[in-house]
Amino acid sequence: MKINQLSTITKVLSKTIRYYETVGLLPKAARNSNGYREYSAIDVERLIFIRRCRELQIPLEQIKTLIQGQKDKTSSCSEVDALIAQQLEKVRQTISELTLLEKTLHTLASSCPNNMIGECEILKNLQQESPC
Repeated sequence: MKINQLSTITKVLSKTIRYYETVGLLPKAARNSNGYREYSAIDVERLIFIRRCRELQIPLEQIKTLIQGQKDKTSSCSEVDALIAQQLEKVRQTISELTLLEKTLHTLASSCPNNMIGECEILKNLQQESPC
């Protein structure tokens, strides 16, 4: 199949597919007689795997590690487990930071009963070190 077909099936942009080839996440595609890239079902599986990992915000270097780890079917899952646990912790940290951000914005949004910019409590609060 050609890159456009692969893109449609996997929901990954053609430009991104070429990038993944460049950085080694996806093997270089075979070329047919007219020079077009040719992809296989294995490439579809690999690209879906990469896309799913990216949806989980797993960095490309860690995806490479996961791909390499799949080559030995009898090896331990400990590296995969650790990587997912690490990613989960990052997500929890982000949630915590976003919760604090939401509270701060809520406090700011409700801090100004005035209708004149010269008396705006939001702007005054933003000029201080800590707006809350």
